[in-house]
Order: sequence, then structure tokens, then C-alpha cells
Amino acid sequence: MIRATVRWLASSTVLLFVVTALTLVLSALAPGDAAKAMLSGQTTSYTPEQYQQLRHELGIDQPLPVQYWHWLYGLLHGDLGTDLFNGQPIAQALNGRLGTSLSIIVGTVLVSGLVGIGFGVFSAVRGGVAGRLVDGVSLLGLAAPNFWLALVLAELLALQYPLFPATGYVPFADDPLQWLRSLALPVLALSAGGSAFIARQTRDAMTDVLSRDFIVTLRAHGLPLRSIIFKHALRNAAIPVVTLLGLMFVSLLGGTVLIESVFAIPGLGQHAVAASSTHNLPMIQGVALYFTIVVIIVNLLVDLSYGWLNPKVREA
Repeated sequence: MIRATVRWLASSTVLLFVVTALTLVLSALAPGDAAKAMLSGQTTSYTPEQYQQLRHELGIDQPLPVQYWHWLYGLLHGDLGTDLFNGQPIAQALNGRLGTSLSIIVGTVLVSGLVGIGFGVFSAVRGGVAGRLVDGVSLLGLAAPNFWLALVLAELLALQYPLFPATGYVPFADDPLQWLRSLALPVLALSAGGSAFIARQTRDAMTDVLSRDFIVTLRAHGLPLRSIIFKHALRNAAIPVVTLLGLMFVSLLGGTVLIESVFAIPGLGQHAVAASSTHNLPMIQGVALYFTIVVIIVNLLVDLSYGWLNPKVREA
């Protein structure tokens, strides 16, 4: 256990260094920089001297290793720097948006998991027409692009039938009910494809487990079908499903960008796009750091769930 924890800490630390360093290098290689974006927004013409002076003031004229060391030094002292454009602390700006994005992502994973597992188990147990129905619904969910589905849902459920708000986000602390209503359409739009993936994965895993000898033996001993499914079969089939849920969570970190734009939700994804368009390196670094920490935590939770679902994994 101690050895596994040390390995996890070491690999997580290396991942943080690699991701943040690559983010800085790739962002710096993109055409343009923050100084040019600032001057272009302030005036139609500027001199090379003004451009170089602003680069020096922003500290982006220094070599990349020096810039990275300054950022890393600040990180180790709890300072992610300030926004180059408005002077706001990076941590403050990102913390205000992290809860928004996580609300959408966690909601999507929960809805996708509940709906997908439910359909998958039903299809595996019933088979026949139910299996073909799940295949058809899954294909439909996979074929519909998230952003198109978001526009359709906004048209139907926000404009024609105003059940939910078409845009905006209400923090949970302000109004829990309005918070749920503001999340409904984004989560529904993102959950369609996720539910389809999980339903098919659950059905395939459950079908395999239900055909094993120990399940046949439990049935022969007259154990209730519900007990067989939920206490034995589903737990043995859950590992690939949990893996898929973890991958979905990670993919949604970037996949929410379009949905946040459609519904005008101030999340991390939308903020990352804005920072990239203006070459706001400290903000891009901060977003990359937050995303990497979330990925590390999700991977840890997935590994822990393996040990809970299968004691053999924990012993290994």
C-alpha cells in the first residue's frame, strides 16, 4: 500500500511538471503573443519599441526556461501569478469558474452512469428486442453531435416551452433550485452520447458475467434474480464501466467548451479558449494545472474503486 502510494505521488508530480512545461512551450510556439494582442486592442498602429517595451514589462521576452522557473517558484509559494490583461490573480479567476465546470461534468457523468447502466442491465437481462432497442438508442445518441443537440434542447425546452433557462449559470449558494435548472440543458446535451457508450459497455459486460458458471450455480440454488444481478453480476461487470466513466470525466474537461459557449456558461473551458486567443500564458498555465489536478484525482478515485469492486486488485 505504501509503495503504491509513493508511486502514485511520484507519477502525479512528474505529470504535473510535464503537462505544465509542454503547455508553456506549445503556447509560446503559437503565432503572436500577449503584447501584440494588447497593443492591437488599444491602437491600430504601434512602434516596434512600444512592442518590445510591453513584452519586457510583461516578462514574456525572457527565455522559456526562465519563465517556467518563475511560474514554478510562484506555484510552490501558492501564487499562480496574475492575469496579463486585467491584473486579477489567476487562482481567484479560476476558482470562480471551477465549480461551474465541475457541476456540468459531475452532473453529466452521474446522469450518463445512471441511465446507461440502467439500460445496459435491462438489455443484458431481457435480451432480444430490448438488446436491439438499446443498440438503436445508442446509435442515435452517438450520432447526434452535442452542440446540435444543445441547440435543439434550447429551442424546445427554453424558447418554445420555457421550462429551463436558455443561457447563464446560477451558483448553488445563490439558489439551489435555479442551479439545477441552469444545469439541466447542458447536462442533457452532454449525457446523450455518454449514456449510449455506457449502456453498450454495461450490456456487453453484464452479458459476459451472466453466462459464467458461478451465476448459473446461483440460479440453480434458487437465489432471486434481483439479488444475482445487483449483488453479484453487476459488481463483477462494473470495472470496465467505471473505467469508461473515468475516461468520460476526463474527456468532458475539454468537451464542455462548445456547450459552455452555446449556453453562455462561464466555465473553465470557455475561459481557456479566451486565454488561448489572447496568448495569456499565465492563465493558460493555470487552466492546464487545474485540469491536470482533476485528471490525477479522477484516476485515483477510479483506482480506489477497482480495489473496492475486486479485492484481488487491492491485494495486488
